[in-house]
Order: sequence, then structure tokens, then C-alpha cells
Amino acid sequence: MHHYEVIVIGVGTMGSATCYHLAKRGVKVLGLEQFGIPHEQGSHAGQSRIIRKAYFEHPDYVPLLELAYRNWREMERVSGAELYVPTGLLYLGDPEHAVMKGVKASAVQFGIPLERPNADAYPQIRVSAEQELLFEPDAGFVTPERSVLVHVAEAMKLGAEIRTQVEVGRWRVEGGGVVVETSSGSFSADRLVITAGPWTSKLVPLLKPKLEVTRQSLVWVMPEDPEAFQLGKFPCWVIAEEGLHGVYYGFPMLPVDRFQGPIGLKLAHHAPATICDPDQVDRNIYPEDSVPMVEVLRKCFRKGFKQLSAVKTCLYTNTADENFIIDQLPGHDNVYVAAGFSGHGFKFAAGIGEIMADLAVDRKTEYPVEFLRISREGRR
Repeated sequence: MHHYEVIVIGVGTMGSATCYHLAKRGVKVLGLEQFGIPHEQGSHAGQSRIIRKAYFEHPDYVPLLELAYRNWREMERVSGAELYVPTGLLYLGDPEHAVMKGVKASAVQFGIPLERPNADAYPQIRVSAEQELLFEPDAGFVTPERSVLVHVAEAMKLGAEIRTQVEVGRWRVEGGGVVVETSSGSFSADRLVITAGPWTSKLVPLLKPKLEVTRQSLVWVMPEDPEAFQLGKFPCWVIAEEGLHGVYYGFPMLPVDRFQGPIGLKLAHHAPATICDPDQVDRNIYPEDSVPMVEVLRKCFRKGFKQLSAVKTCLYTNTADENFIIDQLPGHDNVYVAAGFSGHGFKFAAGIGEIMADLAVDRKTEYPVEFLRISREGRR
């Protein structure tokens, strides 16, 4: 049986970064991935993910974001790849909406630059007299598929072993370590890190009551005026209005020579959708997958919609309070888990990889993750 210091199950968003940071420390690490790298079966497909610091979800995320920003820049320096693209982020909504209030409070608490542009600065957007427009200049987006590839490539350069198309059957504690049984045989390690995304509760039944997987839609459209929405002329954006469930968000149109496809203006709805089993996801595309997003686009943007370009599905793994789970697995002093990223986790990946390496190697981390413990009382 091949033996390693650490085995990482799931080499996607968080697992790829964890493998890199373990290998960077000289740890003998094995990453096991049931699909390819990258893939479209989980949560990291879709060309772009917003990154921002004025975090309305919980103020304790901001120090984790500071770490993530540093690590994204460091990974760009190490690899030479473009991973973080600063575009700025517009927030549009009612001033008393929880999102808008949270953004302002976070900016004040942590000294995050936040501007109040005039509505005519962005003629692409319709701003009513009752709405507020905010702009976070240091926000932007990260490239998910490229980021996963780069973390894995750099991890392998440092000695990590990555095995793809390997299904994990089960794992067990044995002789002070762990044994992982897979479709390619059994592997042993001193410690285990589980970053399996939507499949986490299948590997860790203890977490099944705490995790809910939902099928989400990502939409790309061709605007009536494509030039007005190009990268460099238009930023990322978030719309938060009373009466709208969750928030709607999107990106500028990205040049395909830098970011590949799909072509168009990408937008999505940040709110849990249809509950599903990750092994039996309906990947068919239906009209209702895009209609609500197109309606918001027509309402809030000028010349923002001409026709649909593409629709894709991805998965959220939601916790009750929409905060992550980063913790040692109860009853197992050598098993650690990162899960439940609830649709807002990718921006943190470069930092969470370092935190999971801290936990696996040192059994502790200096970063504030206490509020993400499994034992917290999270409520919807």
C-alpha cells in the first residue's frame, strides 16, 4: 500500500490549493480526484468568480480575504498565469437592504475603499432615485478553471502526486493513520483532508444534516450594445433589491483570447435553487433556468439583452447559515474537512488552501476560522 503524509480527497476548488500549500512545505501529499482537472461536474466551472473584500456575509471573513488576495498574487508571480483580474465591483440596491448595509459596515470596520459614483458614471445601468450605487475599486474576478489547473501544476512541480478518474469508496482510521479505499486500490496516510465539495456528505455522513446540495444556473447573454459591456469599460456588479430573493450578480464581457468561452455577458442568481444529488444532477437546460436573470437584466440595464448565448449548471453546497465549514472532524484528530461554501467560496480558495495545510501539518492555524467550526449553531 502506498503511504503518504497527507491524502487530499477532491482536487477541485479547495483541494487543488491545499495540495499546493502542502507540497510547498515539503509534505508528501496525494490528491485524489474522481473526475478530470478541471471539470464541470461540481462548483468551479464557469469562466469567472467575483472576488471582493467589503464582505456583508460576516466580518470575520475579511482577514481570510486579505490572505486570499495575497496568495492569489503570489500564485500569479510563481506561475506567470493571470488569475485575479481587478475590475471594480458595483453594488446597486436599496440603502437599507441587508447587503448594502453590510457592505458599508464592512468597509468602515476594515478601512476598505468604497466609492459612491454618480449614476451617470455608468449609463449601462438604470438607477432610480430610491436606490444607492456603491463601487469597490479593489474587487474583480478570479478565473476558476485556470486557478485549479495552476494550483495543481505548481503542486506537482513541488512533488505532489495527483491521481484523476479515481473514485473514493470509503475511508477509515487505522493504526494511528487513515486508509482510503478507491477504484485504483487503497492508500494510507498519517492525515486526511476532505475537500470533496458536493460529495462531502457522502464521505462524511456526520455532515449530511448540515449540507444541502442545489443545482444552480449560470447564464451568458449577448447585449444589444456589446461594446458598452466589455472588460475595461464595465465592472463586475451586484444587485440587491427588496422583493428579490437573494442577489443577482454578473461580470463584464470577457475577451475569449484571454479567458476562453462562453461568449457574452455572464450573470447568475446567488440563492439556493433546486435540491439535488450530486451524482444525479439534471444537466438539461430549461427556460426557467434563465428567465428570472433575463428579467432582472432587462429591468436594471440599458441595452443589456439581445439574446441568450449560453446556459450552464453548477452546484452549491449550502450550510444552514451559509457560512463555510473548516474544522477537524469530531472524533478524529487526524482528519480535517473544508466544505459548505454556499456559493461564495471560490474567492477564498488561495487562502483556504494555506489554512488547510496549517491544520493538516500543525493542527492549528493563526487565521480566524473559529466561527466556521462544525459545532456552531447555524440557522437559515
